[in-house]
Amino acid sequence: MDHSHPVKVTDHFRVSPPLGSVPTTSLPLTFFDYPWLLCRPMERLFFYELPYPALYLTHTIVPNGDSIPFTVVESTLDFDQVIGDQRQRLLEIAMFVPLWRPQAVASDDTRVVPLLALQVAVFPNSGICIGAKFCHVVADGTAFNHFMKSWASIFRSREDIACLEKSMLPSHDRSGIKDPLELESIFTKQWWNWASSWDYDLGSTRDDQLGDKVGVTFTISQTLIERLKDLVSNRCMENYQEQVNVSTFVVACAFTWVNLIKSQEKEAIDCVDSDENNVCERKLPETYFGNCLAICFVPVKKRELLGEHGIIIAAKQSVARSRNWRGGFCWGQRNGYQAGKKFFEQGRLVTVAGSPKLRAYETDFGWGRPRKTEIPHVHASGSFHLCESRDGRGGVEIGLAISKGQMDVFHGIFEQGKQNLI
Repeated sequence: MDHSHPVKVTDHFRVSPPLGSVPTTSLPLTFFDYPWLLCRPMERLFFYELPYPALYLTHTIVPNGDSIPFTVVESTLDFDQVIGDQRQRLLEIAMFVPLWRPQAVASDDTRVVPLLALQVAVFPNSGICIGAKFCHVVADGTAFNHFMKSWASIFRSREDIACLEKSMLPSHDRSGIKDPLELESIFTKQWWNWASSWDYDLGSTRDDQLGDKVGVTFTISQTLIERLKDLVSNRCMENYQEQVNVSTFVVACAFTWVNLIKSQEKEAIDCVDSDENNVCERKLPETYFGNCLAICFVPVKKRELLGEHGIIIAAKQSVARSRNWRGGFCWGQRNGYQAGKKFFEQGRLVTVAGSPKLRAYETDFGWGRPRKTEIPHVHASGSFHLCESRDGRGGVEIGLAISKGQMDVFHGIFEQGKQNLI
């Protein structure tokens, strides 16, 4: 292979169920789905160590059939280098993300958007990377991770679908999602007004969006996570006479957000997703395949985040916003997206993707745990993603992509912040 082109396409397939094995059906969108209509596709990479030749891997992993795009590529890049936590060239990581077909526009202006694309990258005698790109309107991160783990279980059991208990099969029942305030019509109007001036063809991250950015994976140990939780809880009680119980997700976000603000000049609004299963008429099953998230914006003045209690304020506001969003869910959803549009256009949003509770490192195709997982779609926006630590010891991994200069500053601030907790 020409080493100046480190990834070469070797096969391209289209995968579908056997003809006549499943009925053709359609699912209506809910008001949980509409906010994601203009969202760029989600991306996830899983790297597995497999010390086998390329021919063996392609003969044992590649599927037969057609429908979903499934591409096989071979890479000459160093596998251990690619899965390392050190600074990564984002253009190289982007090679492992499946290509995305441009949307099609029918004569009546109906837009046809791809839903899923898959790619396997083979590193001969080293490992493979399974890359997925999916449309957020179809599913949130919880549903997508359930899909990946179900696929992994079936593959691990040599395509025996009986390995999945009936209770673990995906649920498409949307009858528990009611819309008494007609949020669907409100969202449709808001978001399609936005779409009229929106460059919808967001299929792939462009090279110029990555620019001089570098990607680094940072870690926070379980010990430091627990200290952050204690710090936030104790200071909230001392300063505000308020009992605040914070999750691993909240303190990891707060710690990263504050350090990110310290490393840049502009203000930024943190944007997190909140699980809203509790607002449904009845609780949706854990295997619900769709969206059940609300978008929460956490605006805090930069001077507050830079102060002595920046992390405490960030965590407290995140909890309060999530709680208030749930208490006044419908109001928040009706009014929040206009504010979100303004923050986005001002370039002030720092979004968070992923969560430690998704347990991405438990996605086992029969080759053991992934050596690393990545969420590349956040690289273009300067946002970050969270995942449980790969060593299984309760820590958190934080993936971040920013300019080289800012990364130098952020790295020093982040590590000093960890030292201050010891």
